[in-house]
Amino acid sequence: MSRIIDIHAHVVLPETFGAAGKYGPELGDENDLQTFRVGDYSIQVPYVGSVFMEAEKRIQEMDQLGIDIQVLSPNPLTFFGGIDAGEATNFARLSNDAMSNLVKIYPDRLLGTIALPMQDPDAACLELERGVRELGLVGGYIGTDYGFTLDDPRLDDFYRTVVELDIPLFIHPATNNGIRASADSRLGRFGLELVVGYAYEETLAVAALILGGVMDRHPNIDICVSHGGGAITFLAKRFDSMASFQGNESDFVLALRSLWYDSHLEPGAAQDFVVSVVGEDRMVYGTNFGGWDTPSETTEFDRNLGKNAERLLRLPQIKER
Repeated sequence: MSRIIDIHAHVVLPETFGAAGKYGPELGDENDLQTFRVGDYSIQVPYVGSVFMEAEKRIQEMDQLGIDIQVLSPNPLTFFGGIDAGEATNFARLSNDAMSNLVKIYPDRLLGTIALPMQDPDAACLELERGVRELGLVGGYIGTDYGFTLDDPRLDDFYRTVVELDIPLFIHPATNNGIRASADSRLGRFGLELVVGYAYEETLAVAALILGGVMDRHPNIDICVSHGGGAITFLAKRFDSMASFQGNESDFVLALRSLWYDSHLEPGAAQDFVVSVVGEDRMVYGTNFGGWDTPSETTEFDRNLGKNAERLLRLPQIKER
């Protein structure tokens, strides 16, 4: 049996508090719940004393769930897609230094990814190279909105750098941009920022990557999108129909298989449907570890995805147990 590798696990790094100047981030000192502020946006969170901030507790709970390796990623609330590039770069550097130090505590259990100031693609390339070559981190980690779409030509050098470094790129949405909350105030109710807002951003990101030609221009790039790609598989046939209507006979459903997707969906019909469209071989296991929707157990399906994660992360494969 392959290792259980969780590629969707965020961390909160105290070393980064205040690193983006007036935008924070800032964590209040309340008891059970703390106020986490990023720009003008704030949210109540149970970070202190949790797996988000305590490495030993993380390992203990990984053991309870049967997770062998976790790939740690920056907190999506701190992508800072809308702030000044200089402050975003400073934050990313401090975040990556802290991430590297954290995963070194448990080098056999934890891997780290690289925060990137994508509003400045040249700075992002430099930080990506530093993260891999100097800090030993294993992949890039970005959001979905930096004031331009992910197929913008200004990002082509960045995508080429990802391929040259032979690492994966992970995409996770955010509905705040480091300055304010979502521009659509309707998402502020019922937790819709996390449910609808995230799926919306993921769907737009995949559409840009495929229809905007990123996957054609960079066929050797490995990009993994969170939460099964949002609503993209559900709408795939609609995308095909629109392409045909516009005179483009490309196979959008087939193109979806050029990407990777994490499996962090509620088990059942939604997860099964994503697999039926993109194939199990393009799926990797993800938990949002410590979050409100962390699974309570690992399944046979989860365990079967370990080999895929080994390929995506360029890890040495182990013999079957």
